[in-house]
Amino acid sequence: MCSRFQLKNSTDEIAAFFAIEDFPTWDPQMEIRPTDPAPVITEPGKSILLGFGLPAPWDEKKPILNARAETLSEKQMFRPLLNRRCLIPASGYYEWRATETGKRKNLITPTDAPLFAFAGLTDGAYFAIVTCAPLPEIAHIHNRMPVILTKEGARHWLDSTQKFTQVEDVLRPNGNLSAEEEKPLPPAQGDLFG
Repeated sequence: MCSRFQLKNSTDEIAAFFAIEDFPTWDPQMEIRPTDPAPVITEPGKSILLGFGLPAPWDEKKPILNARAETLSEKQMFRPLLNRRCLIPASGYYEWRATETGKRKNLITPTDAPLFAFAGLTDGAYFAIVTCAPLPEIAHIHNRMPVILTKEGARHWLDSTQKFTQVEDVLRPNGNLSAEEEKPLPPAQGDLFG
């Protein structure tokens, strides 16, 4: 599950990369968490700030952060949003790798670009990130990853004249990614005088 991501770039850098003239003012964020506002591209050349996580009708306290690419058209929650597609700019995302001693936080970033776009769905106020199976190089960290769109895939996904069935083929693992795992904390030192 992608529950946190990063957008550490400036307003001008993001606007230039995605060719958006009127990009909302953005303070670089190292960690965007559920319910935080984030810039979302809702149509070519247009971006607005929306909350991360769609409200869940069955539990107001737990927003829906991710939508599985393989089952989007089957889920009642997402079917009404299939023609409300969006792009979520990001410079990286976080995933936790399970180990015998606990979970280790990994920052996953592109190796060939300062930014990329996740495929997303929006209800107009909030958004969710579409996920897919992981690329082989990060599969050891988690069994899912956000759909990272190529430039052509992003253009295709955002094209509101296309039905979902005409664009769903872009929902696959993409990108050249590297992961940096947070170092574990040293064991707590015992009482020296005890």
